Amino acid sequence: MKKIVITKAGEPKVLQVQECADLSPSENEVRIAVKAAGLNFADIMARQGLYPDAPKLPCTVGYEVAGVIDEIGSNIDQTWLGKEVFALTRFGGQAEQVVVPLHQIFEKPKSLSFEAAAAIPVNYLTAYQLLVAMGSLHSYESILIHNAGGGVGLAALEIANKIGATTFGTASVGKHEFLKEKGLNHAIDYRTQDWKKELLALTEDRGVDLITDPLGGKNLRDSYRALSNTGRLGIFGISSVAESGIKGKLKLLKMVAQTPFYHPFGLMDQNKGVFGVNMGHLWHEHKKINIWMQELLKGHAEGWINPHVDTTFSFTEAADAHRYIEQRRNIGKVILTP
Repeated sequence: MKKIVITKAGEPKVLQVQECADLSPSENEVRIAVKAAGLNFADIMARQGLYPDAPKLPCTVGYEVAGVIDEIGSNIDQTWLGKEVFALTRFGGQAEQVVVPLHQIFEKPKSLSFEAAAAIPVNYLTAYQLLVAMGSLHSYESILIHNAGGGVGLAALEIANKIGATTFGTASVGKHEFLKEKGLNHAIDYRTQDWKKELLALTEDRGVDLITDPLGGKNLRDSYRALSNTGRLGIFGISSVAESGIKGKLKLLKMVAQTPFYHPFGLMDQNKGVFGVNMGHLWHEHKKINIWMQELLKGHAEGWINPHVDTTFSFTEAADAHRYIEQRRNIGKVILTP
């Protein structure tokens, strides 16, 4: 089989498609013939050498796939053989084959293409955790979605719209029209505007009840200050440091130095909350993840969950796919296909 390999930390050119032996599932696993694999910012940072959870290099990353089960372990019911599915993968997803335990697999609705199905696991589960499981967003509240045009951002927008909350989002101006068509109430251009000043003006200095922040560093300080009373700040990334080589490592050190400290007494005094989300650290919570996914699949059946695939790249175009995301050109998901 073929797989995308990060041969060493560096620019996109370090990615190679390599041939390796076919995989075999253990007694409690299945093998998926991959038709589509999701590309996430964590994969970009792994290539840059900035993602601590990534396997030791050289490695193949990838947290999500869609495809067909073509081999099963001895303890797996035969009815799973040949099923079209999508799955969470603990790395190794950006390959022609992946082996996973059954509790990380979900049947693919016929209404979803393989590409759209591969766009669901990481983005939508992260958004669900941010808004519902931990953010407790309600219809009478408001939310600011940073990077609203990204995969998690669009997923969060769909969930917030279903809840009925008032939505604000930061994105480059070229994405505003699309986001408004998707139901965003207020778009803010973070490149030409002071987003916090603009948000406070739009909310008459009240701020919002929930902010989702994938940027990290000093941006967290402004996000926290833009919360209303009873506001919650959900942190799920540090994309502001993304850069290859020594520049990326220096940015990481600077980001750590600029990250604010939230003292419990201050949180109590201001009636605010701060929480973190990392789907890559929830592998042991598969029962909970399954419940969340069933809610999302119900949302798709009802018509309010519709994953948006921006662009599809072949495995041999993986470097181009990485550059595309690094340049913030995508609206929604970028998918890799064998």
